[in-house]
Amino acid sequence: MAPRNDRNDRRDDHDDGFVDKLVHINRVAKVVKGGRRFGFAALVVVGDLKGRVGFGHGKAREVPEAIRKATEAAKRDLIFVPLRDGRTLHHDVSGRHGAGKVILRTAEAGTGIIAGGPMRAVFEAVGMHDVVAKSLGSSNPYNMVRATFDGLKNATHPKDVAARRGIKYSTLQARRQHTHGAASAGADEAAAAE
Repeated sequence: MAPRNDRNDRRDDHDDGFVDKLVHINRVAKVVKGGRRFGFAALVVVGDLKGRVGFGHGKAREVPEAIRKATEAAKRDLIFVPLRDGRTLHHDVSGRHGAGKVILRTAEAGTGIIAGGPMRAVFEAVGMHDVVAKSLGSSNPYNMVRATFDGLKNATHPKDVAARRGIKYSTLQARRQHTHGAASAGADEAAAAE
């Protein structure tokens, strides 16, 4: 294993180049006849920095074992997120899980990751460099991560949209350039009028 860059960031070189990020550790107790038995629950996000990402939950009596279980669970349940230019989303999405709601927006190059704790770990693991995210409702890390994953599952690649509509990808791109060009031209005219 390579040396750690951050306390909660590890890269497993022997495991297909996955990066695992520890999002949250919680001390849990089991009440038994003789008193309480303490253990630990870990929430871990795993990604390959190229669009694949997953999260897992693990419980054990010791912290390292809980993290190992969570990491294995995360690697078993990976999703693929289509990235535009390898840095941001193709379109704005929203996700929800329980009382946790998140809004994920595309961003210009150089914006960086503007997101809170658990969501930031997901974006870093997926390899996203520019995104603006807002969490509404629950601040529970489990709900925030699940809501973020719900939003990322809703993200689609323009090629899939073109195939669903029965048009060519180049036609869809031309429409997109036309609408964005008209919007920016309108903004330029408004700025010139002032």
